[in-house]
Amino acid sequence: MTLKQWVIDAFADAPFEGNPAAVIALARWLDDGLMQRIAAENNLSETAFFVETAPGRYGLRWFTPAMEVDLCGHATLASAHVVFNHVAPGLEAVTFDTRSGPLVVTRAGGDMMTMDFPAIHAAVPEGAAEIGAKAAAILGCPVPAEVFTAPDLMIVLESAAAVRALSPHAGLGPLLSEVKMRGLIATAPSDDARYDFVSRFFAPNHGIPEDPVTGSAHCKLMPYWVKRLGKTKLTARQVSPRGGTLVCELKGERVTLTGRCEAFLEGVLAVG
Repeated sequence: MTLKQWVIDAFADAPFEGNPAAVIALARWLDDGLMQRIAAENNLSETAFFVETAPGRYGLRWFTPAMEVDLCGHATLASAHVVFNHVAPGLEAVTFDTRSGPLVVTRAGGDMMTMDFPAIHAAVPEGAAEIGAKAAAILGCPVPAEVFTAPDLMIVLESAAAVRALSPHAGLGPLLSEVKMRGLIATAPSDDARYDFVSRFFAPNHGIPEDPVTGSAHCKLMPYWVKRLGKTKLTARQVSPRGGTLVCELKGERVTLTGRCEAFLEGVLAVG
């Protein structure tokens, strides 16, 4: 069996930026174990699989190298890029049915696309100060000013420089297991006038030591930064080594994430 696959850099301002996702268009779902093995072989943060269910509507699933996940922003944007450019170029919008409900992606002018995701509100956990101190020791950073869970551990640092300098050691996985969180988001105000805030994201227990750009994390970041900065439309920069840009807007209980993609690879998989 052969399968068509694309590798798309999502939330990329230029080639070799953003977060690369593998995208595979299927006629019907494969065995879950096979999809997981393909994702492990790709060894990217996510491999996305989609199946058309009606004109302009697709079932969409995401796999890290280690497991299937409930929500993934960059691989959704990458999947929409494949639909708009290779599968159904006449569409202006596409709906993906996922484990997190229907997700709509629309063309936003030029090569930009906008995703509509649920907003996720953070909460202060019990023992926040102790968790923050443990995280600081693991990440090599000052003790965070604020600590939240939502369902990632989210720490707020005083400076973008501190976020860029993070260097987590092997203790991060056990800490995330202890607090029962998927990953860790570190965020701070931007020191670059082009952006409102910066972040990085780590999920070692899910096979992702660091995610280059994390759309789903911004579903949690936006309610916090909107409240803090007093405006509902913000430009975010994920300051991973690859880097990526997202234009975000909070609309009630929804967050829109706008970005662009760079196509990197188009090929055929031989899977038996």
